[in-house]
Amino acid sequence: MQAVSTIHVKEVKGGNFLTPKGFLAAGVEAGVKNDKKDVGIIISEVPANCAAVYTTNQFQAAPIKVSKESIAKEGLIQAVIVNSGCANACTGEQGLQDAYETRSLVAQKFNIKEHLIAVASTGVIGVNLPMEKIADGIKQLNPGNEQENAVAFQTAILTTDTMMKTSCFTAEINGHTVTMGGTAKGSGMIHPNMATMLAFITTDANVDQSGLQAALSEITETSFNQITVDGDTSTNDTVFVLANGKADHESLTPEHDDWPVFVELLAMTCESLAKQIARDGEGATKLIEVEVKGAVNDLDARMIAKQIVGSSLVKTAVYGADANWGRIISALGQTKTAVNTENVDISIGSIEMLKGSVPLTFSEEAALEYLQKDFIQIFVDLHNGDSSGKAWGCDLSYDYIKINASYRS
Repeated sequence: MQAVSTIHVKEVKGGNFLTPKGFLAAGVEAGVKNDKKDVGIIISEVPANCAAVYTTNQFQAAPIKVSKESIAKEGLIQAVIVNSGCANACTGEQGLQDAYETRSLVAQKFNIKEHLIAVASTGVIGVNLPMEKIADGIKQLNPGNEQENAVAFQTAILTTDTMMKTSCFTAEINGHTVTMGGTAKGSGMIHPNMATMLAFITTDANVDQSGLQAALSEITETSFNQITVDGDTSTNDTVFVLANGKADHESLTPEHDDWPVFVELLAMTCESLAKQIARDGEGATKLIEVEVKGAVNDLDARMIAKQIVGSSLVKTAVYGADANWGRIISALGQTKTAVNTENVDISIGSIEMLKGSVPLTFSEEAALEYLQKDFIQIFVDLHNGDSSGKAWGCDLSYDYIKINASYRS
């Protein structure tokens, strides 16, 4: 897929998923969780072309099945209803009926056709939805376009997250200003493909649905599928993109001259959200970025980067500010990709530690100072080709065990 210089895409400071034209949102406390917002909705003023990607976990939750059915009807979605606190996963026929009922309740409340509604849930697996509480929450929803509406929705989708994730970018496309915003939740059970994450991306671009789906599927491989927190995948993971055409330009297809600009807009939005999810890993204190270059192809580079950033030994070394490059090369050696073991370079930040597979003398004090920062970069050069790739993760702290040992209580 052709890329374009990011000079065409600008970040909107303070923007969010309601910044694009024609979107509303709400979030309320329905009692699914104790004293926290737990039911939220995003609504487009008009049906929007929709693309989605889902977890590859074989136990896909009921909401995914219902959302797939909705999107398959026309490729359009006008509302996404979300609850946290209960995943409605591994809940059998009752869980599926509850997801359908949730969709139906939204259709009745907002006078939207059922097949234009997608459903998402996140929380504990194997527990049925408390439908009376869900129904009550839907009745309370009063969507708007203000900052407080965005915050209410973002709060309603969180589980063990410690922060809201949001992004917003804009670009000139076909002579019109096009805006894209996004929000996501995700903190643990993050290991593509994909993660215990939900992401919602809105744009006022007028874009062909099949092209949108192809772009999202490809970009997911270099963004959401390149993050890892703990090596576990979940049952509910979904990314939705809604494009409602409110920017009022001619329809974008892959053949359009400005298609690369739209692709870059989507790529930057997805990468921003993915990195925020990785940074908010359960118990995390640092974001880790691994960049691998000199690979035979991009896929090899991405897989090696993910292997390194997902290594528990690398993650704990970063947490402890220990410049133990041996853990990095050990993780590299576990990949299934052929590596020239006689010619590998490794750096942590700007500090070179291995050159041509020969250890270098470096300042331990400088390495300690760097590793105490909250953003750590690891660079690996394989000298095998011209391809590169990145992956993102976080350190592994004592708090990760505390959080997950008591998740249901």
